[in-house]
Amino acid sequence: MRIDNDLYQRILGEELRKLRRRRGWTRKELNQHLQSDISLQTLATYELGTRQCSVVRLVELCLAMDELPQDLLARVHRRVFADEPGKVRLDLTRIVADERTELLPLRRWAEGRLRQPGAAREVRLDRAAMSWMAQLCNLTVPELLDRLHAISGVEDD
Repeated sequence: MRIDNDLYQRILGEELRKLRRRRGWTRKELNQHLQSDISLQTLATYELGTRQCSVVRLVELCLAMDELPQDLLARVHRRVFADEPGKVRLDLTRIVADERTELLPLRRWAEGRLRQPGAAREVRLDRAAMSWMAQLCNLTVPELLDRLHAISGVEDD
């Protein structure tokens, strides 16, 4: 199994940002709760996913925000791998119901799958299939995954 480093780092950053915002904190306020001195720019690059965060730093950030690091990483893992390493889970009925223009090729594919006798409402696609779907929609894989995550209607813990 291969990990898309850029995607994983971006999702981790998004989860850190969500966690900080749930606390109602600015980056400056978060910084005041940390043990070590981190620049606001460094915090921003962690949240944007453009800079890798060490394990110790990640633990420090999580604990400052009263979050168990393993819970944060579990959310990241679910978003990146959809509970099955290397696969993304899609709810075809939600895709068909979505009206985003850029997802028209994916919607047509989902409609076709649902018309098949005994079709499952949910499918799991590997990274190669997601890459193909992204190309059909003229999106990058991370862009497609963001849209699919929005469609899923599942709130992150």
